[in-house]
Amino acid sequence: MLLALTTLSMYGGTNTVYNFLRNDVSPRAAGMGGSFVSAIEDPNTLFYNPAGLSTLQHPMGSIGFFKHLIDINAGYVSYSQKIEDIGHLGAGIIYTDYGSFDKTDESGTILGTFSAADLAVFLGYSNLLDENLHYGINVKYIHSSIAEFSSSGIAADLGILYNIPDSRVTLGASIRNAGVQISKYGSVEEDLPIDLVVGGSVVPRGLPLLLNVSFHKLSDAVESFGDRFKSFKVGGEFVLSPSFRLRFGYDNEKRIDLKVGSSAGLAGFSGGMGIGIGEYRVDYALSSLGQVGDLHRVSIGATL
Repeated sequence: MLLALTTLSMYGGTNTVYNFLRNDVSPRAAGMGGSFVSAIEDPNTLFYNPAGLSTLQHPMGSIGFFKHLIDINAGYVSYSQKIEDIGHLGAGIIYTDYGSFDKTDESGTILGTFSAADLAVFLGYSNLLDENLHYGINVKYIHSSIAEFSSSGIAADLGILYNIPDSRVTLGASIRNAGVQISKYGSVEEDLPIDLVVGGSVVPRGLPLLLNVSFHKLSDAVESFGDRFKSFKVGGEFVLSPSFRLRFGYDNEKRIDLKVGSSAGLAGFSGGMGIGIGEYRVDYALSSLGQVGDLHRVSIGATL
């Protein structure tokens, strides 16, 4: 299956369309820097590694809102449950609304306004290959529009997850956004933002801490071997009580890209928290883009 993931990744090219699919979706994932390919027991693994769906012990759902820069807003909804003798099924929607813009002619005369938006609908399936080895697959329909122009596509995500309970270690790998455009914005067909991700999680003995690390964009063309691993993310989650968790994260590529002059400020760093109230959970995350600004995410999840 790892060979299949690598083979599929070779079809990725220059990422120029539907790049909203690269954004972190849930506050829990964003609070841990986006290192979520090996996450378990969370319905939002649907968006990162569909193999994680079969680790859910109960039906779970989540809905969230993402406050981006300027007037850009985004959100998601997800749900997953086990169907006896079939496996775990999941469904989700993510959207991005870029707001309204002035429409002008060559001389700058305002002719009206236009808007832009992105949408993706996910359907996922996950099951066990053996006691500790999970696999999963998503199919998704993607639609993007700006003014009177639009484009749509279809893609798939494939993932595996290996859980080692005695060592409290989980290993995960996924290939995301392997697909094609159905309709194009213009006459040129563009590549989807395909992403090969590999990572792992560990709970150190004696510590109430989950540590995640993952390597992204492993299928991208690079100038040197070392550059292939610069897109790494690290995250942690402190379980301070059954109802309260603190999170931190670091995105190395984001910090490099957002460096201005000799300083990057807090770019690439993130943090968050989760509060459990009965069967409900409220999550919040703050991600820093350095001098560019901050991103805020909030969600409400429920175990049904």
